Parts: sequence; structure tokens; C-alpha cells
Amino acid sequence: MGSPLLSDLATEIIIPVCAVVGIVFSLVQWLLVSKVKLTPEPNRSPSNNNKNGFNDSLIEEEEGVNEHNVVAKCAEIQTAISEGATSFLFTEYQYVGIFMVVFAILIFLFLGSVEGFSTKSKRCTYDITRMCKPALATALFSTASFVLGAVTSVLSGFLGMKIATYANARTTLEARKGVGKAFIIAFRSGAVMGFLLAANGLLVLYVTINLFKLYYGDDWEGLFEAITGYGLGGSSMALFGRVGGGIYTKAADVGADLVGKVERNIPEDDPRNPAVIADNVGDNVGDIAGMGSDLFGSYAESSCAALVVASISSFGINHEFTAMCYPLLVSSVGIIVCLITTLFATDFYEIKAVKDIEPALKNQLIISTVLMTVGIAIVSWIALPSSFTIFNFGVQKVVHNWQLFLCVCVGLWAGLIIGFVTEYYTSNAYSPVQDVADSCRTGAATNVIFGLALGYKSVIIPIFAIAIGIFVSFSFAAMYGIAVAALGMLSTIATGLAIDAYGPISDNAGGIAEMAGMSHRIRERTDALDAAGNTTAAIGKGFAIGSAALVSLALFGAFVSRAGIQVVDVLTPKVFIGLIVGAMLPYWFSAMTMKSVGSAALKMVEEVRRQFNTIPGLMEGTAKPDYATCVKISTDASIKEMIPPGALVMLTPLIVGIFFGVETLSGVLAGSLVSGVQVAISASNTGGAWDNAKKYIEAGASEHARTLGPKGSEPHKAAVIGDTIGDPLKDTSGPSLNILIKLMAVESLVFAPFFAAHGGLLFKL
Repeated sequence: MGSPLLSDLATEIIIPVCAVVGIVFSLVQWLLVSKVKLTPEPNRSPSNNNKNGFNDSLIEEEEGVNEHNVVAKCAEIQTAISEGATSFLFTEYQYVGIFMVVFAILIFLFLGSVEGFSTKSKRCTYDITRMCKPALATALFSTASFVLGAVTSVLSGFLGMKIATYANARTTLEARKGVGKAFIIAFRSGAVMGFLLAANGLLVLYVTINLFKLYYGDDWEGLFEAITGYGLGGSSMALFGRVGGGIYTKAADVGADLVGKVERNIPEDDPRNPAVIADNVGDNVGDIAGMGSDLFGSYAESSCAALVVASISSFGINHEFTAMCYPLLVSSVGIIVCLITTLFATDFYEIKAVKDIEPALKNQLIISTVLMTVGIAIVSWIALPSSFTIFNFGVQKVVHNWQLFLCVCVGLWAGLIIGFVTEYYTSNAYSPVQDVADSCRTGAATNVIFGLALGYKSVIIPIFAIAIGIFVSFSFAAMYGIAVAALGMLSTIATGLAIDAYGPISDNAGGIAEMAGMSHRIRERTDALDAAGNTTAAIGKGFAIGSAALVSLALFGAFVSRAGIQVVDVLTPKVFIGLIVGAMLPYWFSAMTMKSVGSAALKMVEEVRRQFNTIPGLMEGTAKPDYATCVKISTDASIKEMIPPGALVMLTPLIVGIFFGVETLSGVLAGSLVSGVQVAISASNTGGAWDNAKKYIEAGASEHARTLGPKGSEPHKAAVIGDTIGDPLKDTSGPSLNILIKLMAVESLVFAPFFAAHGGLLFKL
């Protein structure tokens, strides 16, 4: 077997140091962003620094717009957006906090009752010759790790939102100096969020493991079983963040678009539109806070799944700490790799023109993947013994370290493939989106047909990529292989999040430019940043969905092992009924979230119409709209509407496990995984394609696009309708579905001891 080259002491130093480096780097980026002041600069001396392909003298000075007014207006709008986002998140967290307490009590009661709240040591599940800590300890520590995961997840989302609302107006002001300067501010701000989240997630998990070890000692099986609560906490908060934030942002967006653009023919983000502040707030609570919690959940769960399987393999049995921490070491190297990758975008390479933006973002993905491959090779070489055994449904399978290296790489490269396929189907630089735009000539109906077809078609290659990834990693290292493949896909999470958060920040920057009445040239620059951000957001969703599929399969494997199921046989009625019901759940969940957006948007449309009709001078721009009422409509609707979908996901495993038992539950998990992935990819890509088809017509960058435009033309109106239909698909239902498949799997794993001992009441009658 041999022992790893890396000593346990070195491992104990490397992991926290990498996490701290990530946190420090994010603070440095934040300091650089904060150098852009939101107060007018006194007596600016015009400089002729020709950096970024633009003279540094401000456009406002050339066009005679008073700079003091512009800066003050930007600061005022930013404050309104920030206050709206903060107040919504605080309201949401009050409700989520109540849920967290109730669910923590449930975890404790269910897991404690497995052995009748006994404080005596019990025989280990996987090795009956040894004694393990009592079930009551597992209950207590699982509850503690659940709360820790939940708090870290909420914190990730909240900090992300704070950073984004801090950076949006600064990006707008930098856009006066050129597109390159604006890009750097938006990207640095995204990096702050990416590195804070990746480093915090790693540090909290590592510290938790070491604290739990003080009690558990040599009982690693019990220790890592208790750690699974961390993933459950992360994902359950992410579910409410994603659904609540998604409903908020889309209710405002649909309301603003339908009345403003289609009925009143005013531009996007026009300050006369009453829903415009709510729309910009929504970008931060849905796309930033929701997405931050979501990716943190994926990261926590893939780490937990890998650790659980490792704890019952030779790593755990022989107490090899360094090999046990292999998943955490991969994430640690990921932080360093992403740090180097970020410097390519902000320091090594300069953006001189609009056409450089999208390649710069794509290069981030390629550079991080190539560097990470080298990083994984080094970690696999020094942190793993040359051969070891991995638990594989009751037997120990011999695995070599190079096989594990390939498992992680398969996940990493599958992520890149999914990212680029998503980009091909959602970017307006390629034919699929241009075909959708072209179909707008004959009205909204053909646009909808083409968009749906594109979404369904875009599922094909990602599913093959995931399938090959699963086959290769399972063949090499069983369920542990799949867990580390998921971790491979998420190893460059800091870069992925930076690219993802960059989109909403640029979108907000464009909105602020429009509301502050800045020159159309600045709006063109922020629109160029936003269009690139739209595509990268779709790539980010592709990553999240792909990793969710691998994570939930790994968790499913861990659940089947923990629940003591020998084989999941589809031909037994117990399993098949679960399978068919599980496959239905993503549709039920999507129906709930779509209808929630629809009913909230209905209220918003009525309110926006009422203000246009009753406030004199609103269309002329002499009167101010009542933004606060629209913000309140979005807040109230999303808080009320996020509870039923959340309850559906959280209660299904509990009800099925208690009443129908672990075999039916295994069917439900498999069914929801298989159908959820397809629905999520097609929904996200359909929405993204409709959005970019509209932007393609609006930008009028090519001869073809100009024949469809300009804004306000019939094809453009058809494109706006398509975009509006796609909004809830790409920002509410699609992204929330990946949480559904992960969350049900991790919840089943946490409650597996209870279901195995007391589940299946109906079949016992």
C-alpha cells in the first residue's frame, strides 16, 4: 500500500493556509475596488493616459454633463438598490431561521431515536468487530454541523450581495474611462465573492472536522457521518435563497418589461419605470445571493460525500489523515490555481475593446482548468498512497492513485465541456441564438417554438459528458470516484463564481447608467459587459447543474450503503413506484415556481400600470414613480411563495422514508436525479437563448441583426415576449432544480440511520 509523501502535519498546515490566502486575496481585491470613490473628485486634472484604448478624460466632460450630479445620482441609486436587497434578505432570513431551528430539532429527534436516545457505545455499522460512539452523539453532532452549514451558506449569499451592491455604481463610473476599466472593477468584485465563498467553505469544514475529532477520536466512521449535516445545512438554505430570490427578481423583471418595454415603449432600466429599482435589487438577491448559497451547497455536499465514502475505505479504517483529506487538499489547490487565473484577467492581460471581453472570460475557464489538472496531479501524487482500497457496496475495491487523479480530471474537464456547450447554445455569437432571433420575424409564437427546441437540443452533449464522467469515475474508484469527480468540477469554484457574479454586477451597472441619465456611449459599454455576463451566467448554471448531477449520485451511493440496501432493483414494485414518482417531482416543483413568478408578476404589472395611469407627469419625467411599493410587492410575494416549493423538497424524503422505506426512497432519488438534470439544463438554456436573442436584435451589431431591429420593431417585441417567458425558466425553475436533486439526496443520507431502523411503516402493516 505504502504511505503518502505528504505528512499529516503538512496537511494540517496546507489546508488552513490555502483558505486564509483565499480570504486575504479577496480582501485585497475589495480594497482595489473601493479605490473608486462614489464622491465627486475635486479639480480633476485631465490626463492623457491612453490605457484601455480610450483617453482617460471623462466622456461627461466632453459632452458637458455636470460630473458632480452624475456621481451623486449614481451613489443615490446604489444606496436604494443596496437597501432594498438588504431588507429583503433580512426578511427572508427571519423565515429561514425559523425553518433552520425546526429542522435542527427534527434531525436531533430522528437520529437520536435510532437507538432510543441511548448513551452507550454501539457496534460500528461497517465493521462489527469495533465499537463506535452512540447514536445520540451522531444526532447531536449532525445537528451542530447542519447549523454550521446553514449559517455559512447564508453568510456566503449575504456577503456576495453586499459586495455586488458595493461594486455596481463603481463599475458604472469606471465605464466613463473605458470598457477595460469597467471590466476590471466588475471582475474584481466577482472575485471577492468567489474567493470568500471558496475559502470560507473550506475553512469552516476543516475546523469542524478537527473539533469533532476531539470527541470522536478514532471513530472516523461516526465522525464523517455527522459531518454530512454540513452539506444538508448548506443546501437547504440555498434552496430558499434560490427560490425566494428567483421569484423576487423575475416578478420585478417581467413586470418592468411587459409594461415598460412592450406597452409604454420606454427603454430598459428607464427611471420612469416604477419597477426598475425592484428589478435591479432582484439581480442581487437572486443571481448573486441565491447563486452563492447554491454553489456553496454543491461544494459542501461533494466534500461530505467523498469524506463519508473515504471514512469506510482504507483511508478511514487505517486512520490515514492526509489521504482522508484528499478532497480538501484538491479544494485548497483550487484556491491557489484560481488566484493565479484571476491575475490573468485583471493584471497580466489588458482589455482594450468590447470584443476582448468574452474571450477574456472564456480564457479564465480554460486557464483554470489546465492549471488545475497539473495541481490535481501533484496532490494525487503526494497525498495518496500508491494503492489503497475504496468501499464499493459491501466490498473493498483496490484503487491506484493515478486512477483517482483521472476521476477528478474527468469531472473537471466534463465541467469545461458543459460550460462551452452551454455557451454555444446561449451566446448570440453562434447560430442557435441567431436562428431564434431570426424566428422573431414571424412573431412571438415561432420565437417560443424555436427557443423550446433549442433548450431540448442543448441537453444532449452535457448528458453524454456527465454519463462518460460517471462511467469512467465509477469504473476506477466506485462511488468515491464519482464524489471526487464532482469535486473536480467544483475545484475551480472561485473562478466560476467570479465569472458568474460579474454578470449581475455589469447588469446593475447598465441600469444605474440609464437611471442616472448618463451618455448613450456609457450605456453601450455596460451593455457589452452585460451581454458577455449573460453568457457566462449560463455557463455558471451549466456547471452548477452538472456538478449537482454528480454530487447527488455520489450522495445516493452513500445513502444506499448507509441504509444497508444490497441492490436497487428497478423491477421490484417498491422501487419502481419510487422511480416514477421521483421523475415527476421536478415537474411539480417547476410548476410551483413558475406559477409563483406568474402570480407575483401579475401584481407587479397591475401596480406599474396603475402608476403610469394615475401619477401625472410620470411619462414626461417630471414626476418620480413610487419605487417602494414595487419593492414591497416583490418582497411579499417571494417570501410567501418560496415556502410551498421548499416544503415539497424538504418533506418528500421524510414522508417516503418513514412510510415507504429506504427501497422506495432510493427509487425516488434516482427518478428525481434523472429527470431533474434534463429539465434544469433545458430550462436554463432556453431562457438564456431567448434573452440573448433579444439582446442580439437590440445591439444591431451585424447586418442580420439590423434587419430585425431597431428597438420597438415587431421582431423586437416578439423577442421581448420570448425573453419574458424565459425569465422564470432561466432564473427561477432551472437553477433551483439542481438544488432539488442534491438536497433530497443529502437529506436522505443524513436521515438514513433512522429510515433503516424505523422506516417503511406502510409495508410493515
